[in-house]
Amino acid sequence: MDKGHVVVVPYPSQGHINPLLQFAKRLASKGVKATFATTYYTVKSINAPNIGVEPISDGFDEGGFADAKKEDIYLESFQANGSKTLSQLIQKYENTNFPVNCVVYDSFLPWALDVAKQHGIYGAAFFTNSATECNIFCRIHHGLLTLPAKQEDMPWLIPGLPPLYFRDLPTFIKMPISNTAYLALKLSQYPNLDKADWSFANTFEELEGELWPAKLIGPMVPSAYLDGRIEGDKGYGASLWKPLGEECTKWLETKPPKAVVYLSFGSMVSLTANQMEEIACGLKESSFPFLWVVRGTELDKIPKELIESTKERGLIVTWCKQLEILAHKAIGCFVTHCGWNSTLEGLSLGVPMVGFPQWADQFPNAKFIDEIWGVGVRVKEDEKGIVSKEEFIMCLKQVMEGKRSQEIRNNSTKWSKLAKEAISQGGSSDKSIDEFVNIIKCSSNNKT
Repeated sequence: MDKGHVVVVPYPSQGHINPLLQFAKRLASKGVKATFATTYYTVKSINAPNIGVEPISDGFDEGGFADAKKEDIYLESFQANGSKTLSQLIQKYENTNFPVNCVVYDSFLPWALDVAKQHGIYGAAFFTNSATECNIFCRIHHGLLTLPAKQEDMPWLIPGLPPLYFRDLPTFIKMPISNTAYLALKLSQYPNLDKADWSFANTFEELEGELWPAKLIGPMVPSAYLDGRIEGDKGYGASLWKPLGEECTKWLETKPPKAVVYLSFGSMVSLTANQMEEIACGLKESSFPFLWVVRGTELDKIPKELIESTKERGLIVTWCKQLEILAHKAIGCFVTHCGWNSTLEGLSLGVPMVGFPQWADQFPNAKFIDEIWGVGVRVKEDEKGIVSKEEFIMCLKQVMEGKRSQEIRNNSTKWSKLAKEAISQGGSSDKSIDEFVNIIKCSSNNKT
């Protein structure tokens, strides 16, 4: 066997499916057979040429996580049912021309490594967060960091990282009692990691090279926006929502270059009605045209009179093709929740950002966007945790027209160039992928 066959297993949420599916496409483009093994609930949403798609079970085949309702119940069921069905999938290919010789698994699913080892094949962990985030939680797992009891215990001084203050920490560390299941999930990535043959991280050497001892293979953004080496690769190939396409792009065509504020808070963040109103008022009182993605379940949080009063200057949609929007010449800045995928997309496409973090790893990501990479600014919350319209307008103006604006744009252009170089032929990430591919291809059979 000189082609190799890798089964890629994502955690079944949009933010995890996208980078793992993109990695599968990269492997396929380099001559490896790639099979994407995702849950029955999400399998129909996958549409990626040259990638095989196979279902595995999480025990909630009709409704996925929504039927489980609790993270710990879902993960326990996924481990039991996923282990069994992943093993059956590997067995399915055993006596074919392409037996599986590696499982690349989302680091949230460490049991997939155990399945790979039971079959005597390679296992590789794939981390979908930043190297900074991995660094922090790995140190906690190994007892090298203790959770801060109170804000006064800060800052954290971690080798290789800037000082981290309380507002910079992931939610699960700031409020561990309120997030016990998620904290346990984050820490579960590390106990058996030493048994993995590889660890991959969706970042790149120039961005975070000293922060995490893994193969850095990012950014896992569709090729059309980076190196163009995968033909027709303009989208991730997976959408759990129906995106709007033409309406957004037609509207953007009527706007001047770098004039539009694009806002999206991702697939999971839910803002309070108070916060939504402050944002809407800020958009109304600023002079900038805007395109705002608001999920259908969130629309009623915006006062109707505010929607009416801004319809000449703004467009509110329930979803859109984010990469196409960010790549459009009319976009001047990206107001983002700072999820890692959105952060990498903004960096890769060179779009200045306003960091508006809400949850999980978004807080350290926002710090880096503002203070370390210099590609945007970060909003400040008031004592009630709300970003006022005045604060929001000030941040928009800093990025779009203030004294820092040109510096931010220059930094955004610089990081976009470095991201493209990393994944292009001979770049740091491309070399890491090639090293993996060569070993997979050279395995004479599926036993290691």
